[in-house]
Amino acid sequence: MSDTSAGPRLLGPADVRALAARLDLRPTKQRGQNFVIDANTVRRIVRESGVGPDDVVVEVGPGLGSLTLALLEVAGRVVAIEVDDKLAGLLPETIATHAPGQADRFEVVLADAMRVTGLPGPPPTALVANLPYNVSVPVLLHLLALLPSLEHGLVMVQAEVADRLAAVPGSKVYGVPSVKAAWYADVRRAGAVGRNVFWPAPNVDSGLVAWTRRDPPSTTATREQVFAVVDAAFAQRRKALRGVLRALAPAAAVDAALEAAGIDPLARGESLTIDDFVRLAEALSQESAR
Repeated sequence: MSDTSAGPRLLGPADVRALAARLDLRPTKQRGQNFVIDANTVRRIVRESGVGPDDVVVEVGPGLGSLTLALLEVAGRVVAIEVDDKLAGLLPETIATHAPGQADRFEVVLADAMRVTGLPGPPPTALVANLPYNVSVPVLLHLLALLPSLEHGLVMVQAEVADRLAAVPGSKVYGVPSVKAAWYADVRRAGAVGRNVFWPAPNVDSGLVAWTRRDPPSTTATREQVFAVVDAAFAQRRKALRGVLRALAPAAAVDAALEAAGIDPLARGESLTIDDFVRLAEALSQESAR
């Protein structure tokens, strides 16, 4: 008889390979499948995320369950979104085997995280995930928009993407992901992760990004209007704002909006904060309403 009071037993390299063999699983690059095989790494991710017993955690792409089990060590509840039906089908059994005392606090949702419109159970408070590299930014922004109850979290992404998400104005890698993430949250780099903790080992380095929800900027413009200005500003990032914003409005309206917002027409998008973009979007919407 198993001891249901014991904490989860985390997966090691042999466990991961055995589970993959059961599914006849060959990790694919299309879905960015790189499974964490190191218990210390998943524990570190959970520790850096700040998740505790009061948290309802959303995990995206749980795969074979390495991070899921580490989350169940400390979180009140974990809801995992998995797009692969084979992986989603095996996960409850893996949790029941390795974390019998926590299995009732776990649920898997078979879905594409980009198309999710809601989640079962109490509103989630944290997002912790090893995000597939090819869709990491869209998934993060979609869930932050969809789930206003999310208060904090940590995601593992490609190192370059981590740098972009946490970049500040004036940085070479500051761009659309940096500004849009800043609409929802205060974002920071929370460390690096080596390639050897994954199976198969990826050919890129990984980075951890931690975030804490903040109120969106107070504005008469809609989020869509602000994000349209952000997209336009970085569409040709070497060009001055005065030129690139003509994709959104006539030259006279752009000039008037830049002046009203107190922004240099020859400035580039990479020098603007989220609040600058908000003022600019407001001014543009007012000009177009005339």
